[in-house]
Amino acid sequence: MVPPADPSAPDLSPTAVSLRGRRPRDLPVLTRWLTDPDAAWREWDAPYLPAWDTTANLQRYAQALSSSPPNPNERVIDVGGVVVGMVNRAEEDPADGGWWDLGILIYDPAHWGRGLGSRALALWVQATLDETDAHVLTFSTWGGNDRMIRAALRLGFREAGRVREARVVRGDRFDAVRLDLLRREWPGLDGRA
Repeated sequence: MVPPADPSAPDLSPTAVSLRGRRPRDLPVLTRWLTDPDAAWREWDAPYLPAWDTTANLQRYAQALSSSPPNPNERVIDVGGVVVGMVNRAEEDPADGGWWDLGILIYDPAHWGRGLGSRALALWVQATLDETDAHVLTFSTWGGNDRMIRAALRLGFREAGRVREARVVRGDRFDAVRLDLLRREWPGLDGRA
């Protein structure tokens, strides 16, 4: 027999995913996950970069969060009132060229493989198209991050480029992968996530 659900527990289903600006009360959670050099997410998010450099950069970033207003090109991923990650975007040069590169990060492995990242990425695609002049969206990762590649492909992204064996992760070589999506290819959130 399955025990009844705790009515006070947060809803951690994909339908409960929302993106919102960072709030002061989010800072302890963000700082904890961003500055932990042993966090599991670091095995997947650009693990080919030197760990000491990533740690130093993330510590500076986490420290800057407390003294800077929320950035419209970054949002936290909120699932039923729980901050589980962040999304970001950056306009590629030249400015006003309509090319935006997206990023997503779900911190806790307990939240992986449940569709939360796919839903958050779909919301971020829609928000980016609504809020910018984006003509093309890209997503960059490495060939070993199968979950991220599958999530992007499910949303309609296509593989735009692959640099073979360009990344070394834990002594093995992997491809650098870039996926893209044109504005006209995005039908909206209906049926996508």
